[in-house]
Amino acid sequence: GAGDASRAGADWRLAVWTLCSVLLPVLITAWCSFQRSRRQLLIRDIFRKSKHDWHYTDLFGQPSYCCVCAQHILRGAFCGCCGLRVCERCLKKADQRFLCKEIMMRATAGASSSMPHHWIRGNVPLCSCCMVCKQQCGTQPKLCDYRCVWCQYIVHDECMVDCLRTEDCTFGEFKDLIIPPYYLSSINQMRKEKRTSYEKVVPYCRKHWMPVMVLANTRSGNNMGETLLGEFKMLLNPVQVFDLSKIAPAKALQLCTWLPCKAVRVLVCGGDGTVGWVLDAIDEMKIKGQERYIPQVAILPLGTGNDLSNTLGWGAGYAGEAPVEQILRNVMEADGIKLDRWKVQVTNKGYYNLRKPKVFTMNNYFSIGPDALMALNFHAHREKTPSLFSSRIINKAVYFFYGTKDCLVQECKDLNKKVELELDGERIELPNLEGIIVLNIGYWGGGCRLWEGMGDEPYPLARHDDGLLEVVGVHGSFHCAQIQVKLANPVRLGQAHTVRLILKSSMMPMQVDGEPWAQGPCTVTITHKTHALMLYHSGEQTDDDDASSLSE
Repeated sequence: GAGDASRAGADWRLAVWTLCSVLLPVLITAWCSFQRSRRQLLIRDIFRKSKHDWHYTDLFGQPSYCCVCAQHILRGAFCGCCGLRVCERCLKKADQRFLCKEIMMRATAGASSSMPHHWIRGNVPLCSCCMVCKQQCGTQPKLCDYRCVWCQYIVHDECMVDCLRTEDCTFGEFKDLIIPPYYLSSINQMRKEKRTSYEKVVPYCRKHWMPVMVLANTRSGNNMGETLLGEFKMLLNPVQVFDLSKIAPAKALQLCTWLPCKAVRVLVCGGDGTVGWVLDAIDEMKIKGQERYIPQVAILPLGTGNDLSNTLGWGAGYAGEAPVEQILRNVMEADGIKLDRWKVQVTNKGYYNLRKPKVFTMNNYFSIGPDALMALNFHAHREKTPSLFSSRIINKAVYFFYGTKDCLVQECKDLNKKVELELDGERIELPNLEGIIVLNIGYWGGGCRLWEGMGDEPYPLARHDDGLLEVVGVHGSFHCAQIQVKLANPVRLGQAHTVRLILKSSMMPMQVDGEPWAQGPCTVTITHKTHALMLYHSGEQTDDDDASSLSE
């Protein structure tokens, strides 16, 4: 009996220990999960109420130290505007203790034409130099040295003297691009008093002031827009930087009315579609009678094709190879040019003209045939699974797949029997074709100079500011591929101020600037609409032939 009792006791103890060994990890995990979610809620609450542009990261990209406790940190929060870095424990203290960049001077400051430096201690950029002694900064493994969030000057702890704390900030290298907070305060006050004589306000009266606005589409490219937004906010006034996924271009561009006439430069970070969206918003400004405030537009290409960007010298795609400072220098040095914009009107046949014609604005090109079919197939698959199309390389691979497929199937054959083409009212006899492309710019299909082809024939260069369209034909997808690698010339059909295309029968794929659709019998009329003011940066086109200077 005693043995049985001891065995029963041992079994009971074993069962209790087994239960504890199972339950304890579960309870600890549940407790940790509860604490983590509670902590995340508190962090989100601080982020929401804060004037800082806080972001959380699990790993900082360089050695970092908390600006409150000065401890080395691997993860924590950072401000996208002023560059503060803190650990989770010190986030609330940092938010209360440190001011972020002010986009506008507070009312108590009164009218002013200057402001002191805004120093932040520690976490200075790698390989930076002290403005006083010219020696390297940030070399010690601790929170050390100071950086001004406006002029980006960096000073050693030992070089920081009282006069530097109180002296006026010069806004550094990009003073001609930055909108100072005191300027916005002055203009705001003048608007309240209904005064419009801004000419005497500093830096409005400064000769070389050309404030820049950054409009970034965070959905373009490999999510680079998000990173670029933070980097531009660090260098400029955050009020100059707009996320187009949160604010429409038309609303963002109203900032131009606070700035000098014909002096503003807009940097659009996105693909050709984003550029078209911004240019449409600029056209709306003309309709509202704000023509004198219209800015000049530069491009930072984040999309897939980027043919307009390539034509204007900004390159075929940006992947972080150039620092943001260099991009701003390029914008400052760029030359102003004009870009033709065209009206594309598609009128369906039949329906007794009851249906309104579809109207598009074209910056790049219009096409009917195999390249429009590739764009249509690509667009349909991207709509179904957008997460698969986040990489420029994957996008081009999908285009290649559909191009290869069309070489075998030839869905657009005998196009010349289905359409009539008129250039400036003159009927054109068409050879055997599968596609017709109407070009406004020099580049097409992600970096190919279609009009020049192999460059072995004396044709005038395609221009984007001469009021003329170049019209070419292609024999199919394989012919398109040959042209892209300079093994063939296109079928040049002519140049014209007005293009009219009549689709007599069957459904055919069409596209305007990469926006494709399937179209039944119709009449397509392309006429000049307006000019856009663009910025041209020399020496960034990817095509290596001798026809790279089309706008010089």
